[in-house]
Amino acid sequence: MGHSILFVLCLSFFSLFCICTSSPLQDQKRDKITSLPGQPENVDFNQYSGYVTVNQKAGRALFYWFTESPASRQPESRPLVLWLNGGPGCSSVAYGAAEEIGPFHIRPDGKTLYLNPYSWNNLANLLFLESPAGVGFSYSNTTADYYTAGDNSTAEDSYTFLINWFERFPQYKHRDFYIAGESYAGHYVPQLSQIIYERNIGVKNPVINFKGFLVGNAVTDDYHDYVGTFEYWWTHGLISDSTYKLLRDRCDTGSSEHPSADCIKALKTAEIEQGNIDPYSIFTKPCSTTESLKRNLRGHYVSTLSSPYDPCTERHSTVYFNLPEVQKALHANVTRLPHAWETCSGDTDSVVPVTATRYSIDALKLPTITNWYPWYDNGRVGGWSQVYKGLTFVTVTGAGHEVPLHRPRQAFILFRSFLEDKPLAIA
Repeated sequence: MGHSILFVLCLSFFSLFCICTSSPLQDQKRDKITSLPGQPENVDFNQYSGYVTVNQKAGRALFYWFTESPASRQPESRPLVLWLNGGPGCSSVAYGAAEEIGPFHIRPDGKTLYLNPYSWNNLANLLFLESPAGVGFSYSNTTADYYTAGDNSTAEDSYTFLINWFERFPQYKHRDFYIAGESYAGHYVPQLSQIIYERNIGVKNPVINFKGFLVGNAVTDDYHDYVGTFEYWWTHGLISDSTYKLLRDRCDTGSSEHPSADCIKALKTAEIEQGNIDPYSIFTKPCSTTESLKRNLRGHYVSTLSSPYDPCTERHSTVYFNLPEVQKALHANVTRLPHAWETCSGDTDSVVPVTATRYSIDALKLPTITNWYPWYDNGRVGGWSQVYKGLTFVTVTGAGHEVPLHRPRQAFILFRSFLEDKPLAIA
């Protein structure tokens, strides 16, 4: 299955395919983006965006934005990387593409773009997918789909998307393929990866030439995630000793979906003690021009664990992607829904600190290949790493929940190391 890095794709019905009068190559041509509103000059890479049907009967279609590597970097020789954001319910276009690893970032005016010097499309061809239906511009004509989506169906739809997308872009069949994501993609990425891996067994020269996956601040299992999160709050002085003990005692079921009344009370106490901080980056000043991060969770786990990251960049994305001219250029919002496009349509996102990830990795009981060591960027410690059999764990110093947003250069170095299957620099 190749190599993987903890920095975490999806499955579907192979037989489902859109009945169209146009050919796949005509669809590819139709999806090509001529130019985006506010786009800078001298852009030397191709962009495509549009919809791929994953269930014709239900009228379910997923939206994608694809950015190739610049012509100067020979995109035909570069791998293909699928990016998935988490949430559940957060847009890969708003977060992954526009705020983190994509070629363009949005200026504070919400109308103009500038080039991201650390865009990952300098190293790979990037495919951003909004999944499941109901996230971002993805949609379904069957209302029930919005209420019955789960991890398994999301993986199935994502796999179907890939099968159909490769028909539209046959030049990428058999290309080295990776999956990357963050947060709740700690569920999406490995589940999709497993589907691809299993369906490739016994297939010579598979269309999806899967090599490995990468996940940042991954939500993997509730028990270790929450034990690690409470410990992180306590060791970083965000909560008192008594509240930490209360959380460990009353929230020991390890379920974010069904916390007890006593657990909810303890979580509210922890929230009050933390004060007005950005839980997605505790040393970053919260954006004062946007609404509070804290939302009503309808009974789910702690609000400070479950809000979309918002240091103003989220606001810029919301403004930009709601512009009619932008949606037209992206071939998006074809259903002309009356409500505004949202960066995050879910209510159960989770901040996952390094302690939670380490507990989850420890539970795997993998043999260690290279012990814990500092890795360097221009002579300075960029973070720490430990190599296990089949998995590499990497930390990035000073980064919040979205590593490429807070530490774009170090995230770029990490991604390059991942693609090259080489360890990060020891000195």
